[in-house]
This record gives sequence, structure tokens and C-alpha cells, in this order.
Amino acid sequence: MNQFENVTVVKKANVYFNGSVTSRTVIFADGTKKTLGIMMPGDYDFGTELAEIMEILSGELEVLLPGSDVWQKIRGGESFNVPADSRFQLKVTEVTDYCCSYIK
Repeated sequence: MNQFENVTVVKKANVYFNGSVTSRTVIFADGTKKTLGIMMPGDYDFGTELAEIMEILSGELEVLLPGSDVWQKIRGGESFNVPADSRFQLKVTEVTDYCCSYIK
């Protein structure tokens, strides 16, 4: 899917890590949410409330998922799942464009 139809976009940005990670929230008619964002190179630690599907649109990173001790390389066109109520780490190696879907 290259675009979203009939959505609401929250104007206020989500800003993390002193501006190195930013996103905008997109709300669909059924109430589901996604965020579209950019991550600058760096190391990040994120926490989740809901399960997430993190789709990497462009760029490259490594992810350490909960319960694993192996870093996985993820490139544009690939995705990974993060369980609810967990933490995961990212090593972003180049500017990375992403779409995060929240699963209830």
C-alpha cells in the first residue's frame, strides 16, 4: 500500500531522542492507528504497550527483539513484529523511513 485513503492525521509530531526519531499519527475510520516516521542514525531503546508491526520503507537498521540475543538486519521493504508490553533495541545505520502499525 503506497498511500492511505480517508484518514485523519494528527498535526502534532511525536518526537523522541532529542529529535532523532519523529513520527506522525494516522487514524483510520475504524479507529486503528499507524505512525509514519523517520529515524536518524543512532542507538535506540523503545517500549511498547500494544503489539507492533514495524515496516521499514527505506533505510537500514538492526533490531534486537525481546527474548533474543541475536541482532537482525532489516532493510527497506522488510518488517518485524514486536510483542505488546515489551522493549526492543534498534541500531539505525542510515536514515530510515518507517510505518508502525499498532495491533490491538
